[in-house]
Amino acid sequence: MNGQASAAPRRRGIANLAAPGREPVRGESRWPAAIAVLAASGLQMTLPRWLAFGPHWLLPALEIGLLFALIASSPDRLERRSAALRAGGLALCSLLSLTNATFAVLLVSDLARGDATRSAGALLMAGGSLWAANVLIFALWYWELDRGGPADRCHAVRTYPDFLFPQMLQSGLAPSEWKPLFTDYLYLSFTNAISFAAGDVSPLTRWAKIVMMLQSAISVAAIALVVARAVNILG
Repeated sequence: MNGQASAAPRRRGIANLAAPGREPVRGESRWPAAIAVLAASGLQMTLPRWLAFGPHWLLPALEIGLLFALIASSPDRLERRSAALRAGGLALCSLLSLTNATFAVLLVSDLARGDATRSAGALLMAGGSLWAANVLIFALWYWELDRGGPADRCHAVRTYPDFLFPQMLQSGLAPSEWKPLFTDYLYLSFTNAISFAAGDVSPLTRWAKIVMMLQSAISVAAIALVVARAVNILG
């Protein structure tokens, strides 16, 4: 009986968040995610010019242009469900990922060639900027994909969450209408990138586990390659 009683609050905590058909809560602000996009694009623009096959500002500028288009279409709370806005958000995440992947491939290629003109400091700065941008980009992916994105979460369109946060496990830790915001996904992305573990947030669906594995693998590779090359130069 005690085991059943202790499990009930946990089930109620998830049900309060995930029950389809409940009254929609107030939509979350776009601005935290928008600031993350600007920060990621800014980090990409600060990368050295030798990490580019064309104008190094071109892809980041396209990211910012798409962001402004999304803000113009839905400038305030993310409550309106729209296929166009949904596609635009996913396209922005994809463009950010493509840009970062392009810079990362060029950096790895430069490391493999062992260009003696690159200083250890320049390599560490480039690797650190790519790593930080990667944290922001994966936070955006988690935020855009969990339970269908912010608009679907507002209307509780999907029953089951993709990520299990502590506030969803037990009543009394947060208000009954609590739902994760962008900062929660940023925390998830940062802890996964720096410790290669999810911390106190658990991935529930297969796509969530695969994306977290991918982020950890990218972080390990970036840190190992850049630091190893920097140490070799200093040695």
